[in-house]
Amino acid sequence: MNFKLVISDPKSKKAYQKEIDQKQTGLIGKKIGDNVSGNSLGLAGYELEITGGSDRQGFPMRRDVEGLARKGVLLSMPPGFHPKLRGQRKRKSVRGNTISSEISQVNVKVTTYGKDSLGKLLGVKEKPKKVEEKKPEEPKKPEKEEEIKTEEKEPKEKPEKEEKKPEEKPVEEKMGVKDLEKAESEAKEKGKDKKK
Repeated sequence: MNFKLVISDPKSKKAYQKEIDQKQTGLIGKKIGDNVSGNSLGLAGYELEITGGSDRQGFPMRRDVEGLARKGVLLSMPPGFHPKLRGQRKRKSVRGNTISSEISQVNVKVTTYGKDSLGKLLGVKEKPKKVEEKKPEEPKKPEKEEEIKTEEKEPKEKPEKEEKKPEEKPVEEKMGVKDLEKAESEAKEKGKDKKK
């Protein structure tokens, strides 16, 4: 039987996977939170801390559940249950905090580093960094054309707009209806006076 070992590196924030034989690792019987030497895992000089894992059916290990077996526990937070409402609890099946032969994946994180990088020890090929290609420079255009373009870009002087004078409204529009009636009646009276 093989473990899938997931090694997380806090410095580079990368994770590496490695398949190893259960018997050779010496992980069986260890608990979550225990420190393990990397020499038995093929990582010379490294110290690793067990942070979790899961069994063949995908049930996660929990630090607060003692033992090897799978148990039904009332949970209110991960791992094993992600509540959608505040204060929500649910009974879920989880694995105990001790590694057994039923465990298929073990998660570890690096606590002390060795001489070589994890990528080299695990045989991971690093992607080459992209080098920016320099574009060939375009030949310069003659100065005359540039001068013409700059002249075209300059805004032409726009003739000043003539200020529009407000149109004078006829006397009838200025005066209200009542004022017009008064003016007409006064004009009629003056006309009568003149006749007399």
